[in-house]
Amino acid sequence: MKLAYITNDTKRKTTYKKRTNGLVKKVRELTTLCEIEACAIIHSPDFDSQPEVWPSHAGAQQLLSEFKKLPHSIRNNKMVNQERFLEQSIAKATQQLKKRRKENRQKDLKKFMFQSLSGKRILQSMNAMDLNEVGLLVEQNLKDIDKRVRVLINEPRS
Repeated sequence: MKLAYITNDTKRKTTYKKRTNGLVKKVRELTTLCEIEACAIIHSPDFDSQPEVWPSHAGAQQLLSEFKKLPHSIRNNKMVNQERFLEQSIAKATQQLKKRRKENRQKDLKKFMFQSLSGKRILQSMNAMDLNEVGLLVEQNLKDIDKRVRVLINEPRS
């Protein structure tokens, strides 16, 4: 579903009501499943003159009072604004991209190594850095093979 402003007033109001009910249901389920305290306050002057409050006005006020009594260091520990949220999302995506690039590089080197061993590729077409990395990969594979051979030799025959 594409997220965009709903221009049709009737559809927007219907969506608002459905989403509000869904959000309140999720908060209620979260409090039950995780045995936590939570409240929800949803306000839209366009649709309701009074905000939607869960579990109740008194319950929400009590929970917010308790929250405000917490020291700022604890209260603000995991709070983020939109800018900080986007920064964290970009940082996470950047790390994932680096990881994927590294994985792809390893796969390319492994593919090149096997093509070279089968005679489909010529090592002379590689630059020094790539040759060095393929050499390290070959050494690691030889170590892995040696280790496996030693394990197989030491295993009792059945």
